Amino acid sequence: MTAYDFGPKHPLRPERLERTVTLLSRLAPGIEVVDPGLATRKDVLRVHTSEFIEVVAMASSGMRVPHGLLAECGFVNSDNPPFPGMYEAALAYCGGAVRAAEVVRDGAGLAFSMAGGLHHARRGQASGFCVFNDCALACSVLRERFGRIAYVDIDLHHGDGVQWIFWDDPTVLTASIHESGHYLYPGTGFVEEHGDHYSHVNVPLDPHSTGDTWLWAFERGILAALEKFRPEAIVLQMGADPHFLDPLGHLDVSAQEWLEAVRRIRSLGLPIVALGGGGYEMTTVPRMWVSAVLTLMGMDYPNEVPDDLAQAWNMPVMADPELPEPRWRCRERTSAVLDQLRESVLARVGS
Repeated sequence: MTAYDFGPKHPLRPERLERTVTLLSRLAPGIEVVDPGLATRKDVLRVHTSEFIEVVAMASSGMRVPHGLLAECGFVNSDNPPFPGMYEAALAYCGGAVRAAEVVRDGAGLAFSMAGGLHHARRGQASGFCVFNDCALACSVLRERFGRIAYVDIDLHHGDGVQWIFWDDPTVLTASIHESGHYLYPGTGFVEEHGDHYSHVNVPLDPHSTGDTWLWAFERGILAALEKFRPEAIVLQMGADPHFLDPLGHLDVSAQEWLEAVRRIRSLGLPIVALGGGGYEMTTVPRMWVSAVLTLMGMDYPNEVPDDLAQAWNMPVMADPELPEPRWRCRERTSAVLDQLRESVLARVGS
């Protein structure tokens, strides 16, 4: 999984996963870690076209692929530069999602694949650091048992790939809270993107929305949609990039406020497949992801990071210190978004 690496100057660094696994093993050494193996081509065909998969394999192996075809498949920009072994590395993180979903499908209440959460890839196109869409794969596996799946995305960016893959499927609710596409990649995720079945719920926020506004909107938008849709299982994408220190975004959410959304999902008492996602600040992602894993498992943990890791990573504690005033920033604008969402989408969700 750590071979999924676009290069030293790319913001998606394998170190995020390495630090998360290290910290988790120190705070909760008894957690079971399973080698899921690679996803198969048959697995990936659940949500991607055979033509796209073939291009990924060819580009990964160094075979010459026409420039136009590479462009069509999303591989001619700095977000997704092809690299040797890309196909196998993408199958590795997809294998984690498939295995986690299979475990929950077969009766477990909770499983994780923290290397995944790559939610931008579309059926025939890589996008936004994402080659294959493991989030959609997890939803597809869960549909083998559950009649209604909710995909909940708390990443900074809109979960557009999952939305488009399940655009015409009323059995999968996609619910995403994110910085508005007016200001941030991928330029989508507006309230109006609900589909004919009203099974896509988007809560876009203005830049510099504070965490209290973010959590307030999560409750009134995302949780309200879940209550109406009545899912039987949840795929939770836990991108850590809404954090105020993240270099790619402009939201002002604290680790505690973000973690409270995870806690609210756990309180629903539904089976959960939890995935990683975005997050590009090395002092925030490991502690946020480990806090989320342990919170979902109902385990207590200290606020202090082990001394050697705290010094090496400049990350002494798990939680953020108290944030300065002013708070409730952008609440008035967000209130207008929620009013629009209630009137045009939430009234029809689950009907």
